[in-house]
Amino acid sequence: MRKLRIIFMGTPDFAVPALKALIENNYTIVGVITAPDKPAGRGQKLRESAVKHYAKLNNLKVLQPTNLKDEDFLSALKALEANLQIVVAFRMLPKAVWQMPEYGTFNLHASLLPNYRGAAPINWAIMNGETQTGVSTFFIDEKIDTGEMILQESVAIDPDENAGSLHDKLMTIGSDLVIKTVKQIETDSVTTTPQVETENLRTAFKLNRDNCKIDWKAPLEDIYNKIRGLSPYPGAWCTLCNGEDELDIKIYESKKVYQDHSYATGHIVATKNELKVAVPHGYIKIEKIKLPGKKLMDTKSLLNGYTFYANAKMR
Repeated sequence: MRKLRIIFMGTPDFAVPALKALIENNYTIVGVITAPDKPAGRGQKLRESAVKHYAKLNNLKVLQPTNLKDEDFLSALKALEANLQIVVAFRMLPKAVWQMPEYGTFNLHASLLPNYRGAAPINWAIMNGETQTGVSTFFIDEKIDTGEMILQESVAIDPDENAGSLHDKLMTIGSDLVIKTVKQIETDSVTTTPQVETENLRTAFKLNRDNCKIDWKAPLEDIYNKIRGLSPYPGAWCTLCNGEDELDIKIYESKKVYQDHSYATGHIVATKNELKVAVPHGYIKIEKIKLPGKKLMDTKSLLNGYTFYANAKMR
């Protein structure tokens, strides 16, 4: 049985359950590497990462490098004398970091690799209409998410699931997979599998303004998937044209309505109780929406105080 000295690397909420599981399973955590504190909120006060907050509660040593190639950081990392590094939702590591420990550095990724390598695997799996995804552990190499796989576990994506609920599912099974992986490394029983490259691999591109914009000419199912795949963060957006208003708005929840109609694509049908956007072969019925400068609200609340004109449309 190997005696492990672990460095954990992670930043957001997604990484916390894995660190918690390691502590609860009595593994020795010699250090935690996380992102520097960042200004947040109206007051722009410095806010620490979720991982740092949890690490401090458990009296773990925390390092917050701005440059992972900095000699002072590399010296501090080496001084911790770790023999295993675990990465969950952190950033790309230079070779000087990932090759340092004797038993390697492994990463937990929120997809069934080799599909959905990249920054936003949870969002893209839903946006592309997948019915199944999962988590994978693999040893890090020079490229992004391409190293030899250790373990995988799959999970179904419910038809109406959004990125938030899928995030929470994968966060839980991911922490379990981290422990299973560590136990294999601890007992020197790991068997790795090379990732198989195929022509039709799907990529989890970094989300930006362009790929978060709703194309109302797209198939109804694709629009619906984009809205749920970007909810609750960062939100699918479009422009509301209503009288003299041209507002960039975000839609966080919707329903599909398959129905023949004669409206132009993007035309808004508003009543006292519902708000629908005409799309090919039906409507997107908006359930939750956010106007600029306003709080997220349900459609009924919006309709109580906002008037849609007869020629209103989304584009």
